[in-house]
Amino acid sequence: MSYTEHEHIVTRNVEDEVKGSYLRYSMSVIISRALPDARDGLKPSQRRILFAMRQLNLSPNAKFRKCAKISGDTSGDYHPHGEQVIYPTLVRMAQDWVMRYTLIQGQGNFGSVDGDPPAAMRYTEAKLTHAAVQLMDDLDKETVSMVPNYDETKVEPSVFPAKFPNLVCNGSSGIAVGMATNIPPHNLKEVCKAVQLILANPQVTIDEIASVMPGPDFPTGGVICGQRGIREAYHTGRGKIILRGVLNVEKVEDSHDRERIIIEEIPYNVNKSRLIEAIADLINSKQITAISDIRDESDKDGLRIAIDLKRGEIAEVVINQLYKFSDLEITFGCNMLALDKGLPKTMNIKQMLTAWVEHRIDVIKKRTNFELHKAEARAHILEGYLKAIDHLDEVVKVIRASSSRDEAKTALMSQWEFTDRQANAVLDLRLYQLTGLEHDKINTEYQDLLKKIEHLRSVLASDEMVKDIIREEMDELIKQSPADRMTKIVSYESDVEMEDLIADTEVLITISEDDYIKRMPIDTFREQKRGGQGVAGVKLKKEDDAIKSLYTASMHDYLLIFTTHGRCLWLKVWQIPEGSRTAKGKPLINLLADLQENERIATILKTRNFKEEADIIMATEKGVVKRSELSHFSNPRKRGIIALAIDEGDALVAARLIGKSEKAMLFTYHGMAVRFDESKVRPMGRQARGVKGATLKDESDRVIALEVVKGSESILVVCENGFGKRSQVEDFRETNRGSSGVRSIITSERNGNVIAALRVDDNDSIVLMSASGQTVRISMKDVRVMGRNTQGVKLANVKEGDSLVSVQKLQHADEEVIEASEPATTPQ
Repeated sequence: MSYTEHEHIVTRNVEDEVKGSYLRYSMSVIISRALPDARDGLKPSQRRILFAMRQLNLSPNAKFRKCAKISGDTSGDYHPHGEQVIYPTLVRMAQDWVMRYTLIQGQGNFGSVDGDPPAAMRYTEAKLTHAAVQLMDDLDKETVSMVPNYDETKVEPSVFPAKFPNLVCNGSSGIAVGMATNIPPHNLKEVCKAVQLILANPQVTIDEIASVMPGPDFPTGGVICGQRGIREAYHTGRGKIILRGVLNVEKVEDSHDRERIIIEEIPYNVNKSRLIEAIADLINSKQITAISDIRDESDKDGLRIAIDLKRGEIAEVVINQLYKFSDLEITFGCNMLALDKGLPKTMNIKQMLTAWVEHRIDVIKKRTNFELHKAEARAHILEGYLKAIDHLDEVVKVIRASSSRDEAKTALMSQWEFTDRQANAVLDLRLYQLTGLEHDKINTEYQDLLKKIEHLRSVLASDEMVKDIIREEMDELIKQSPADRMTKIVSYESDVEMEDLIADTEVLITISEDDYIKRMPIDTFREQKRGGQGVAGVKLKKEDDAIKSLYTASMHDYLLIFTTHGRCLWLKVWQIPEGSRTAKGKPLINLLADLQENERIATILKTRNFKEEADIIMATEKGVVKRSELSHFSNPRKRGIIALAIDEGDALVAARLIGKSEKAMLFTYHGMAVRFDESKVRPMGRQARGVKGATLKDESDRVIALEVVKGSESILVVCENGFGKRSQVEDFRETNRGSSGVRSIITSERNGNVIAALRVDDNDSIVLMSASGQTVRISMKDVRVMGRNTQGVKLANVKEGDSLVSVQKLQHADEEVIEASEPATTPQ
């Protein structure tokens, strides 16, 4: 191989050469292409497009110009990568479903949320928005460094002054070499308030920032589920945010049992047409079977996708299926990576805001310094004018006697000590500026300049005054952008993630008459012998309050809460606040949404999942029973669902799980019992009324309990004065549904009326609670089985004026709780 004498060959390892070249290429992509600057939130291509539009004077009040012209100027002057690369970037900055605050105002077809491409650049036009103008405000005041363009024929800014906090407000996304960024957009008003917090206290915590800026605000709206992902992103720069679309349910006209789901908002960066195609595929593949039709009804007024359900289908179930199987629920992965001082850095939200604040402080100081120099230069000229006017006749005489401009300037400088600039300015004066009126005008301008110079010097000498200027700018931005949040944040997170941290232990749950609820460890109450007085159970909210219900469940269980109005609401056991034995508990209304006036808790069922081979059977005070499939209650809804249509004056008493070949037993306040086979009640829809289960003897009687049995168990019937009786199920003759039944216990003056009835065996313990809060726990081994038509024995020593209100069963094996039954309570 031959080479010239000017060439020099260096022996180098190929691996080292490739590594070094690739590293240089990577840094070039990272810094010059893919990642935004933390100061103005722009990538070089975006910055160059906006600067080229500014050079074309395309302000918000100017006329639109062809995008072909803008792209051509950008490519020719600043970004030599071709118009076909520049135009998509320009289009993106004009799309209001991509940018929270658009930087370019487009005219023509700029694409759509359906993924439709924009028209060719020769057909579309554009100009700057006010947000873009604020980004470049003060660009001509030496606030940022100007660097040569690619061919050194022009200069371009290395960064914008960025009066508008673009990076946090608009976010950014990009893929570099070996790293990527995905910064979510935020609400401008909230960002401005967060900036003011940082200005007031540089040591402000991220949690304090989150109090005024609770989370991202996407241009397509939607709902952020839970705070965990936001907290992670704000504290570490990385986090996963669960984002859902907004759906509403409406009734189909001319049909009382058909519903329609309306999608009004979709998650950020989700293609609407592809979403509809994906839902259609789910329908065709039978993954979702409840949908009869789907239509895109979007128009200029907004997005609207209509999903018609089949007759009798439950909208809540379908909504949850859509969230699970389609992009109506997505995970937005926050990766807050940006260029800080020229280097890529993953920043938390405070660091990102602080980087912008520091940039603004630097810009304001440079702007102030520029304005100071300009004011001082003007003041210097005005001093020369005033001196010339004060010696007007002599100055005119000297000028007229001079043979040239240079001779006149030299004479002025030597005789009255004018500076070179002042002398030139005096020589450039016009005759009308030598009048008395102009003298006053010049003097006024000079005095104003002196005050301005003093103020500018004060600003440069005081960091606090600089911060005050930024605060004023933030107040101005808030006034200019009154738009509220588009994305809502709801306190919902995956139960599984929380349950991974919670032990699945057995607990006791109590509810007072005034609906105060708490949970306690199961060993709070020691077991006692029959007839004991017990221990203090619950500290009540007030003297006339009473314990209404007592339940046991596992921490991971679902609680199906049935109200007296026939509604069902959901609650996880671990969501109930824990309290001591004497604690008051928390208002149940704080845990359950939309409880109506006079609506109380009737009963609570627990289940680990909704796939059990069992139905739910419900009973009302007036003896109506209804059976529904458990799967109808499988999708928790915050505001609950209708479980049973209740007649006026009636109320739901209890609900139980019932399986094949089991019997249902209804117990009345006056001591009667009705037993009938489960086949006598067919499964019905959620909103059905039900059928007659028991006939009551008079208006003062009512159903107080519902139990499900197989036939070999024993039944414990408890009366309000502390007496009770345990009898075999076989002793209760099976009758038809709707009969008056047989006697369960004699309701004498000694016993009082029946308050509860439940299924028990020798391994069970029961907890009895009185209206005053006294609690007794006894074993069923101490209560012998008796005949059906007897008065029973004393179970608890009830004090005078007190009475039992609640009974709960605990099943034991070797003195350890292994299972908890459903509650037996007195309806109030």
